[in-house]
Amino acid sequence: KKQPLEDAMSHVEVSIGNADDKTNAAGRGADYSPGHKVKKRAKKLRSGIELVLEHEKLAGLDEIADMEIDRVEEMREVQRKEEKAKAAFQTDEGDTSITQRDGFMVLGMHRSGTSMLSGLLVNGMGYNVGKPLIGASFDNPKGFFELRTAVLQNDEFFRKQHVYWGSGVVNYDYQKALKMKESGEVTFEEGKMALDVLNNPSNTPWLQKDPRMCITLKTWLPLLKTEPAVVFTYRHPLEVAMSLEKREDDFDLEHGLRIWIAYNMRAVQNMAGLCRVLSSNEAVLANPLEEVQRISDELTSKCHVPAPPTNITQTIVEKFIDPKLQHNKNKREADMGTHKVLVKHGEGCEVRDYDSQHEVGTMHHERESKMYLKAVKVYCDLKSGDAYKEGYEWPSLQ
Repeated sequence: KKQPLEDAMSHVEVSIGNADDKTNAAGRGADYSPGHKVKKRAKKLRSGIELVLEHEKLAGLDEIADMEIDRVEEMREVQRKEEKAKAAFQTDEGDTSITQRDGFMVLGMHRSGTSMLSGLLVNGMGYNVGKPLIGASFDNPKGFFELRTAVLQNDEFFRKQHVYWGSGVVNYDYQKALKMKESGEVTFEEGKMALDVLNNPSNTPWLQKDPRMCITLKTWLPLLKTEPAVVFTYRHPLEVAMSLEKREDDFDLEHGLRIWIAYNMRAVQNMAGLCRVLSSNEAVLANPLEEVQRISDELTSKCHVPAPPTNITQTIVEKFIDPKLQHNKNKREADMGTHKVLVKHGEGCEVRDYDSQHEVGTMHHERESKMYLKAVKVYCDLKSGDAYKEGYEWPSLQ
């Protein structure tokens, strides 16, 4: 629109110039000459065009101003959300405006005691885990307490991104998973059945446990009717890596240590901003009755998850926890106590040497040892609380 008006203005200026020439050529009074009349009309036209151009300019400025206001508002909204998330991150309480959370996720790496903890919460206190469940197996004879449909859906999310529970989990993209679900590229039949359990008010208070949720949690959050709380637990990385090496044919110690870091890193990152209760396998084994009751009490008082039907009893603890677990843990700690201290982190977190199948000085031993030192540093930071702080620097997995 602007260019034609400017062209018209140029024609007007030419007309005014021609009118002046005609007036001078006529030699008559300027006020009565034909050129004067043309000049007068041309000046009026120029004034009109100038007004139009000014209006166009102001309209353009208004549009720019509106866009700038929208941009500033968007930036302020992002800042408000970041400040809210930061406050929630620092207090462990999540969004304090939420008056009830219908359930909670138990997050923790495979072989970290999540099944034991979940079993105590379900059998001892009555939290609802839904059906059908993954069946017991040789490595978990008392059950996994995992909702089968949720596990299968997580496997589907993984499969579509060429991720396996034991490999490549750091590459999982929760936003991509949601887009693939919406487009139908990811089958979500199992997920629908899982949500039928988790979004059913009659199942409150529910417990959802699957180590894969450490990785996929943010994919599930928008699909839940109410924001869940989180119970996070962890176990010493060497114990986990040794357990996986024993159970899995294709796992060596280095690989087990690497995915231990990956799972715990993603769990801590993904649960930031949610109301969370922190525990550890060590704390549960040291005093199961007291620790499980504390977890339940905090879920109710801090996270506003409805209280479970019952309180845990010593009888349930004795029935569910195999004394060998505590015995084996004590033995491993005693064995580790004979090894030299490699480094200390924080207040009293000692990193001791360990028995490796690789000869010292070989490439395999060097890589394994580096990954061990990284993993135990994270373990010490989980114990001290540093790993939960905003801006915590997680180690490279290379």
